[in-house]
Amino acid sequence: MLIKGDKVAVLDEAINGVVLSVNAQNVTIETDEGFVMNFLINELVKTNESGNLMDSVKRFNVDEIKKEKAIPKPRSFVKERKEKEVGVPEFDLHIEKLVKNKHGMSNYDILTLQAETAQRHIEFAIKNRIPKIVFIHGVGEGVLKAELDFLLGRYDNIDFQEANYQKYGQGATEVFIKQSKK
Repeated sequence: MLIKGDKVAVLDEAINGVVLSVNAQNVTIETDEGFVMNFLINELVKTNESGNLMDSVKRFNVDEIKKEKAIPKPRSFVKERKEKEVGVPEFDLHIEKLVKNKHGMSNYDILTLQAETAQRHIEFAIKNRIPKIVFIHGVGEGVLKAELDFLLGRYDNIDFQEANYQKYGQGATEVFIKQSKK
């Protein structure tokens, strides 16, 4: 701690002087040349009449100096997830996902079940004001996709397009439901 009248030296500069006043972290000194200057308290070191360097060094907090000189850790560029990111409902229309055993079902029965399932999900989304859903239909021969396109085309308040290729490949359709004001 510095007090009025202490002899001090400025770190990193060849300036010596006497403390005129101390105000929190700011210290006003008069240099040996007669100039009045202001410094932060951590920029000054008290000098003793004896000139014993060890007495001056003892007052420094080594841990604080190490912390100041430490190299900061590099920033991580990992993308942080937003709070409660709401996912888009996805419905897989593959027959294996809809029934436990498809044996005994004709192609017509399978396609009918898939179309009815899609229609139920569309009606549910409209009723519950869900703005966007995704149907996973696979690539195959395109029969289910064509049936799904026909079904979606019958709704006035629905737009649809192929879903994100990176996430789903070519086998998914993204459905946008335009919300009517109630």
